[in-house]
Amino acid sequence: MSRFKHLLIHSECGIQTITLNRPHKRNALNPELIEELTMALYDAENCECGVVILTGAGSAFCAGLDLEHLQTLEAHSHEENRRDSESVARVLRTLYDFPKPVIAAVNGPAIAGGMGLATIPDFTLAVPEAKFGFTEVRIGFVPAIVASFLLRQIGEKHTRELLLTGKVIKAQDAMDLGLVTQIVPPDDLLQSAQALAQFLLQNSPQAMMAVKRLLAKHARRRLDEEIEDAILANATQRSTEDFKEGVRAFLEHRRAEWPSLHSKV
Repeated sequence: MSRFKHLLIHSECGIQTITLNRPHKRNALNPELIEELTMALYDAENCECGVVILTGAGSAFCAGLDLEHLQTLEAHSHEENRRDSESVARVLRTLYDFPKPVIAAVNGPAIAGGMGLATIPDFTLAVPEAKFGFTEVRIGFVPAIVASFLLRQIGEKHTRELLLTGKVIKAQDAMDLGLVTQIVPPDDLLQSAQALAQFLLQNSPQAMMAVKRLLAKHARRRLDEEIEDAILANATQRSTEDFKEGVRAFLEHRRAEWPSLHSKV
């Protein structure tokens, strides 16, 4: 019996496939899923696989933060919010620093933290219907932790556009920005990811690991500082009145009335 409640793990021919398995919740992130994914990546790092594929069950890749968890954040203390932010940072950093090639097979929407999981891996294959967006500002939140990774991928101007507008973009737009490697038909998604994995497995695993470690080393010192700042910004934002109002408005399906409009930010 699997020790994971929210993940499916499948190993075959040197490829470990990790599937986010909360299809009834559109694979939304909660603390348990985040912890399980971190553990699964640690397991994959130490197993005999040479490549990891990350995908989602059902019609979505990952819809971002789970609504039930979102509702509890208002009552959290600063320390609880910090620990929660640290767990998000840990799984994203684990993906970024992962020593083996990782392929994201994006089978549907990848929103907020889900977009981070979809675009931080080395390769991102997506179906044409996939949508991407860092929508946090719409609910008074700050997409702080993903910002450091995004800056390295697409530069400051595009990062500002995505994070400040909170807009949702199509797979082709994400590909034009350099966030998606390839767009493939839905029926071919996993086969294409597996074919890419098999291609990578022909390379020297030691050399690929050396490449990934070198790239991670170049960014390490800067990322350490930036992510610490991001964790603080993330935790602090959760106690603001704008965030509380944004969450309430989102859950009540209405337009937010931002308190900061009537006070100094």
